[in-house]
Amino acid sequence: MTNSQTPSNERVLLADIGGTNARFALMDGGEIGPVEHLRVADFPASTDAITAFLGSHAAGGPPVTGVLGVAGPVQNNRCVFTNSPWVIDGAELEQAFGLRAVHVLNDFEALAWSLPALQPSDLFALGKQRPVAGAPMLVVGPGTGFGASCFIPRAIAPFAVVTEGGHATLPAISEREEQVIHHLRKRFGHVSIERVLTGSGLENLYSALAALDGVTVPARDPAGITEAALDGSCAVSRAALDMFCAVLGSVAGNLALTFCAQGGVYIAGGIVPRFADRLAQSGFLTRFESKGRYDAYLRAIPIHIITRQDASFLGVKAFFERNVATSDISADRTRR
Repeated sequence: MTNSQTPSNERVLLADIGGTNARFALMDGGEIGPVEHLRVADFPASTDAITAFLGSHAAGGPPVTGVLGVAGPVQNNRCVFTNSPWVIDGAELEQAFGLRAVHVLNDFEALAWSLPALQPSDLFALGKQRPVAGAPMLVVGPGTGFGASCFIPRAIAPFAVVTEGGHATLPAISEREEQVIHHLRKRFGHVSIERVLTGSGLENLYSALAALDGVTVPARDPAGITEAALDGSCAVSRAALDMFCAVLGSVAGNLALTFCAQGGVYIAGGIVPRFADRLAQSGFLTRFESKGRYDAYLRAIPIHIITRQDASFLGVKAFFERNVATSDISADRTRR
């Protein structure tokens, strides 16, 4: 050990880092401290942001370990962001801040680790189904991108399956959706799930539907489309949001079958929690369950929307406790 602290009570740097915002917290003795939000654009590099955060939380000493969730693909403990100049490199951060170890996780991997710790107050339930104990638990989420991960709750060595499911080809169920995808294909070539089930994807639906119907509509961002759909002031916005919900149901159902996610399906991200009631009343559930001979199988799976904003921090904490602290304790005992 590098200091007198034990793995279970050492100070740990936790983070949830996206292309626009970075959130940091310190964990002491298993307790997560206040979460601080920083804008990525305000700092040239991740090290600058971490330096600023640690500088304002110097009391109690520096962290010993770090666990960071990042919104991007992780290879060799390193993530290069698509939508910002930041690079998160575990080895570089260890050297820069004198940390014993830094673990870099995909953000949906971190969310998957949070699932067993979520309480009813953290969730909005779409039904009253009960999970199958010990079964895989799936989390999906439209946001800036579309994420998906599956938690496998094995007693000895639970783990999270990381995916790039957002880049899979978007399926069409209806003739109307085929028309939309055909329209988008002219613009993008390959039409992935992310071309529809993201913030920019909602804009894509809005513009595609307007073009197909020959309707002129004002430019709207995702928040504006959602607002106009919910207040009934724009028929195209309403149609775009309805299609968004329906497609999300189909995609979530496909992934639930792929992972046999009888432990539950959880919807995360910054978009859906804003209209949870509307999702419940939309075609989401019908499309989720409409899988022919497996309708009954899917109908029994509980579905929840994650409403807790700091759920990812529960995930990086759980990852640390299960994969870092326990291995460090074992290594320490071996050295003795």
